[in-house]
Amino acid sequence: MFIDRPELKRQARGIIRASNPKVIYASLIFIVLSALFSYLSSRLTGVSYEQFARYMQYMQEGSVNYARAALDDLRPSTGAELISTVLELAELIVGVGFTVFLFNTVRRTGAVYGNLLDGFGPYFRLVVLRLVMGVFIALWSLLFFFPGIIAAYRYSMAPYVMLDHPDYSIMQCIRESKQMTNGYKGKLFLLDLSFIGWLLLTMIPYLGYAVRVWYQPYHDISYILFYEALRNGTEPQRTWTLPFDM
Repeated sequence: MFIDRPELKRQARGIIRASNPKVIYASLIFIVLSALFSYLSSRLTGVSYEQFARYMQYMQEGSVNYARAALDDLRPSTGAELISTVLELAELIVGVGFTVFLFNTVRRTGAVYGNLLDGFGPYFRLVVLRLVMGVFIALWSLLFFFPGIIAAYRYSMAPYVMLDHPDYSIMQCIRESKQMTNGYKGKLFLLDLSFIGWLLLTMIPYLGYAVRVWYQPYHDISYILFYEALRNGTEPQRTWTLPFDM
């Protein structure tokens, strides 16, 4: 089956621009919440420059006991680590909600901004699925870098499978994704590679957050359209039109 990558990305841009409710607004909410959760988590478990400088000073002076005490100060408390874990989980949950919103937008099945909170409720199994996928990918990465990348693409369709089949178990969704991506992992890699320019822009301090408001839904909707093509066995239909391409 041939999948026209430029056409697929053009479709994604069309969906973003013609969407109602607006995808960009949902993306802005998602990015702000993600940045807030990430910032709070890092503040709780991060190390200040003063603490690190004090530890290094004691090490240079040979004050081993003082250095050990300073090292203990560098370690976050159990309470801080627990709260940080909760914040990281909340960030993942909102990310799942954003996926639900985009999936409903592409399917035109009543997307609402409230979908961003669906990860806390009816779609919490998707959160568990993402965690299991993360564990599997991490285990494959222990063998070598490339098996981890291949595993990431192998399991990439599993969240969409679960949205289509809420009665499936987590392992059923993963197995279905493995079957769907058989022979298409390279095409998914090329799809990601075509976004490399946008990805680099997201790494620019401060400006990167603004770029990500466009990049994130653009990339994710392209993935959903890729899933639709695999599911239907056809290339994306030209249902969303644009007066120009960019």
